[in-house]
Parts: sequence; C-alpha cells; structure tokens
Amino acid sequence: MSRAEIIAEIPKLSHADRREIVRRIIEAEEDAQTLADCDQRAMERFQMLDAMEAEDEKNAAR
Repeated sequence: MSRAEIIAEIPKLSHADRREIVRRIIEAEEDAQTLADCDQRAMERFQMLDAMEAEDEKNAAR
C-alpha cells in the first residue's frame, strides 16, 4: 500500500482507530517518550477546555 493510499484511508477510520495509529507512530520515533508526554498534556488540556465549555453552556442555559 502506498503512502498516498494510506493517507486517503485515514478519514474513513474511527477516532479510536486514528488515535491507535498515532500512538504506534509515536512509539516508533526515537523521542517517543517526549512525544507521548506532549500528547498526554495536550489531552489533559483538551479535557479541561471541554469541561469549561460544558460549564459555559450550562450557565448560558440559565
């Protein structure tokens, strides 16, 4: 399978499948731990933003 074929298939995958692929790519890199740490911090920040947005929506509905 060519790189172009792989890239074309990515949008068809589920979120979970895409995350698994990203995780495996990161693990293959020399600085895998650094990348994994950055990914973890990013996920934590996204979760914080989601919580803040949910709170804003809740307060706006009042």
